Amino acid sequence: MSAQHSTLRARRRAQTQRTIQAHAIRLFSERGYDATTMNDVAEAAGVSPMTLYRHFPTKEDLVLIDQHGELIAERIAASPPGQPLARRIGGALVAAAAALAGDDVPAERRTLLVRLQLMISTPALRARHLDNQYALQRAIIDALGDEAAGPDQAFQAQAAAGACLAALHTALVRWAEDEGRADLPALIAKALAAVFGDDTIGRPPIVPAAYRRSPGRRRG
Repeated sequence: MSAQHSTLRARRRAQTQRTIQAHAIRLFSERGYDATTMNDVAEAAGVSPMTLYRHFPTKEDLVLIDQHGELIAERIAASPPGQPLARRIGGALVAAAAALAGDDVPAERRTLLVRLQLMISTPALRARHLDNQYALQRAIIDALGDEAAGPDQAFQAQAAAGACLAALHTALVRWAEDEGRADLPALIAKALAAVFGDDTIGRPPIVPAAYRRSPGRRRG
């Protein structure tokens, strides 16, 4: 298979996932998470149950699976090496939030808000969310490359990533509890400053045009 066909296939898969997930989030919001079945989601999305399970093996995945980790990792990998780890990681988290929850993408902003509220209120999702945090921490460390290569560097990277993600989680919970009225990137920056100091982020990160929408819509 050519690279072009492979890329097209990946984009179609990402689009299918977004469509299914959007219907799932809508049903969870309208009917409640426990009252909505996988068959309900498949029917609403216009796909077969087999297709649904191929993209989302479990009901929890309908809420938890996303491509935000890829966006964050790419932002970190593109940031200048040699900066404090908290600045590289924190800057990527703030920039990703600006791309995913900006005023120019109200539907995606609403979906993110409902997903977060579901994660906060549903015990099964809260437990699985910890797995997602670990996977995101691993992706962050991999994106740091040589700066996390040795045992000591890897330990420092793990500590920095863990602290940044804890600050992120605190900001996301506050944002969800406030019904998304606050400025999410500013809230994340405030949480990071509470942990690392006011100069954690430095200048506001610039969000490239290719990332001002969801990761699956990156312009080629």
